[in-house]
Amino acid sequence: MACSQKKGCGSAPPATSGDARSSGACCNSYPEPDDTHGAVQDYYGRVLTTSADLKTSACTASGRPHPVIQAALARVPAEVLDKFYGCGAPVPLGIAGLRVLDLGCGSGRDCYVAAALGAASVTGVDMTPAQLAVARRHAGEYAQRQGLAEGALRFVEGRIEDLEGAGVAPASADLVISNCVVNLSPDKPAVLAGAWRALAPGGEMHFSDVYADRRLDEAARADRTLWGECLAGALYLEDFRRLAAAAGFADPRALHAAPIAVRDDALAAAAGGARFASITFRLFKLAPGLLENAPEDYGQTAVYKGSVPGHEDAYALDCGCVFETGRSVRVSGNTAAILSSSWLAPHFEVSGDRSRHLGRFEESGVGWPLGNVSEDAVGAASARPCCS
Repeated sequence: MACSQKKGCGSAPPATSGDARSSGACCNSYPEPDDTHGAVQDYYGRVLTTSADLKTSACTASGRPHPVIQAALARVPAEVLDKFYGCGAPVPLGIAGLRVLDLGCGSGRDCYVAAALGAASVTGVDMTPAQLAVARRHAGEYAQRQGLAEGALRFVEGRIEDLEGAGVAPASADLVISNCVVNLSPDKPAVLAGAWRALAPGGEMHFSDVYADRRLDEAARADRTLWGECLAGALYLEDFRRLAAAAGFADPRALHAAPIAVRDDALAAAAGGARFASITFRLFKLAPGLLENAPEDYGQTAVYKGSVPGHEDAYALDCGCVFETGRSVRVSGNTAAILSSSWLAPHFEVSGDRSRHLGRFEESGVGWPLGNVSEDAVGAASARPCCS
């Protein structure tokens, strides 16, 4: 049995006919940073009162969470849930003892969940005082009720483009999470570089965000409502791959993907025909050279031990790489490196090395949510995650 993905993750948006206006440049025509930050603060701090005010499914396009996550969510204060505008549930299981950093934590929902899962510490960073006020208002009582150590759950004001300025030390996190926030940043390279800096070796950036099937034109990227709805800042999928690699994150892995419904006709027109998808990616910080730019075959295998709580029978590294407990699976050199050199290492037994190269591995496209999205799927108010 080999870990492969030939059919894709299932839900990335295809190209469409019509006006596909593009700037022709990658990630270099955002509104001025101060203007963008102000617009985002206003939209999420004043314009939106609850998640019901959103005009697209971008911040709600996710499938049903794992039962363990659902149980944790049931303990989160109602106000925190009501004021949360994320587009997924980017909190992996098995994080007990890890140091977690949440970029753009908003009202803090995912921080509360991570704390309930046994994280050693959880730090949420956000620039919106109104959102932080909600997060902080319930933190003390929640921590006490969950039996958490003092200071294990904290929220700091700062910009995700400047984690150093927010007091985040290098290599201080084992897991960086983010939920429908990176697309709102006017400086995405700085966000990814900051996450790399904050992660300890073997750490992971595990985040949900919004992506487009093309580069958006300048008018769309300047539209304040599109920004607030997580669409104007959506990265073209291939540009994201390039930016991730430049920051040090080779071989991004897609875990979930779902099409986004744009319910407002004016917003759909402003987007210029682009299609959008909510995707959860996994980026691993490994030593330079461990992750190659293509999947290669060295005859390596991996066995999942069934030791991640909530994933006793199987574990999905990404949409195309699922490990049944106790079953030996052929893996690429990149997958072997992730499983043996990241925080996942205690849960896997990896055999073989790179002393003999057997050619390209057959998992071409692994981790990328390639495929078509039907008109019905895009028009739906909600969508199924891949690998369901």
